[in-house]
Amino acid sequence: MPRTRHFLLAALALAIGLPLLEARPREVANFMLIDHRGEAHELRRTGGRAVVLFFTGNGCPVARQATAKLLDLQARYRDRGVTLLLVNSNTGDDRPGIAGEARELGAWDLPVLHDDTHGVARHLGVQRTGEAVAIRTDDWSVFYRGAIDDQFVEGAGKPSVGRAHLAEALDALLTDRPVEVPTTTARGCRIFSEADAKWAGREVSYTSEVAPILRAKCVDCHSRGNIGSWVMSGHRKVRSMASMIEEVILTRRMPPWDADPHVGQLAGATALTVSEAQTLLHWIGQGAPRGDGPDPLDGLEVPPAPDWPLGPPDIVLRLPRPEVIPATGVLDYRHVEVRLTNETPAWVRATWVKPGNRRVLHHVIARLKEGGFTDNLGQDEMYVGWAPGTALGDFPRGTGKYLPPGARFDLELHYTPCGSEQTDATEIGLYLADEKPGRRYESVPVIQTDFEIPPGNPRAEVTAHYSFDRPATLHSVTPHMHLRGRSMRFEVEFPDGRRETVCSVPRYDFNWQLTYPLAEPLRLPAGTRVRLVGTFDNSPGNPSNPDPTVAVHWGEQSWEEMFLGWYNVEWDEPFTPPPPRARRERAGR
Repeated sequence: MPRTRHFLLAALALAIGLPLLEARPREVANFMLIDHRGEAHELRRTGGRAVVLFFTGNGCPVARQATAKLLDLQARYRDRGVTLLLVNSNTGDDRPGIAGEARELGAWDLPVLHDDTHGVARHLGVQRTGEAVAIRTDDWSVFYRGAIDDQFVEGAGKPSVGRAHLAEALDALLTDRPVEVPTTTARGCRIFSEADAKWAGREVSYTSEVAPILRAKCVDCHSRGNIGSWVMSGHRKVRSMASMIEEVILTRRMPPWDADPHVGQLAGATALTVSEAQTLLHWIGQGAPRGDGPDPLDGLEVPPAPDWPLGPPDIVLRLPRPEVIPATGVLDYRHVEVRLTNETPAWVRATWVKPGNRRVLHHVIARLKEGGFTDNLGQDEMYVGWAPGTALGDFPRGTGKYLPPGARFDLELHYTPCGSEQTDATEIGLYLADEKPGRRYESVPVIQTDFEIPPGNPRAEVTAHYSFDRPATLHSVTPHMHLRGRSMRFEVEFPDGRRETVCSVPRYDFNWQLTYPLAEPLRLPAGTRVRLVGTFDNSPGNPSNPDPTVAVHWGEQSWEEMFLGWYNVEWDEPFTPPPPRARRERAGR
């Protein structure tokens, strides 16, 4: 609808006494869903003039018969700024089944998004397959919803199409004309939601169903003195933020955990389960009622996270003096030397970083100089690294790191000014083992520095490889990219040719530098080859993109890019310190 018509509708509403809000377009909430190929799609990052959501379901005759029409629509409108996405919201249709039907119908290139929580269908009020919802991207309002055309209904169909409703609406939008028929009746199979059936006719209980989820998954951060931007102090505050809670659930931004739950077997997931997300979305959809019973969050005091969650460290790496960070400017990485006075060798079983000033500290990496190992890139051993979202702690049982006498560390510090002069006194705690560990723990970097991300490209692919020349056991993986990072996948190819994807991060978020532990350690025989596959979004649709008009290469600053992933392993060989000769060579550099 042209903007002039919005002004006319607003004037008419005022003239006849209707609320002005009714004359404004309804904004479709942002969401992120993963398709049958494991790729993430976020509504607000699609770009172009329009997004069409077509709701489908496995085995539905009307939806299956629409496949050829959808492929035709994709071919006709893709280059005219229209994105076509299929959405499967039917309980019981899982991703393998969705992928199988897409392959059977020859429609693999049509993204089929799995709405596993039924949240998108509920938000849009979609109850049947076969319904198309066309959204304009200038204000995210719906300009057409209904059937693709008038050919098929439930159990019947005409020999040919009379009116192609969706195509007519798209043509009208793309030529700046009014949509003649903005609504038709969708004729397809009823979409079944297990959650809808569960709460049919009853109110979701805030006391016994909602608050326990918030307490388990949210309150530790959203409490006084902790990292959350607001405090979940009780029903009144939570209800006031209900729309925002709905948005971060639909976009899967909160709680922070970006690994695909359908790929690999991971431990320690902080994300909401499907059932938990459904509970919260249903409650919000009912108006976030208070209900009966005491408020479990009222007066709840969660102590601030301790400086040293593992207890007082045995050794603390301290900066010689606080670092001063200016109010503005672009700062090079700083390198500060820290020496220890330990007279005898030791073994470290855990580390913890206590950031001195989170407002300006982008990351810190401590590398052991003389007496340490070197990694596969020839760098000094990375003893510990931290960035926002990093959760460090104990190394895997039976593993550790060697600490030579008089250890000397280089602390790499990256600061980003925040508008006022700041100081930072970050500390790193080392926890010593009582005895020599059996295996050495190491973060093996897999890296690609030779790449170019073209301007405007929403899915520029980069890969990196590394071969293990000796056996190891994989415990976790850590992806790292900058503001244009979109996705990363960690793959393993064993010497016998067998391949396995151990972790996929379809929606990478630079704000949270997470490590993903494997549920069970994975043995990597000598000759195992690992591969990283990632994509970057250098398009205007990326809200974090510093400049979509430039080509991007490897660089240290956040507006440049990195492509790096760590395979965190224990080496299967017995743990021995590096030989003295190697230590002297390192010391002589």
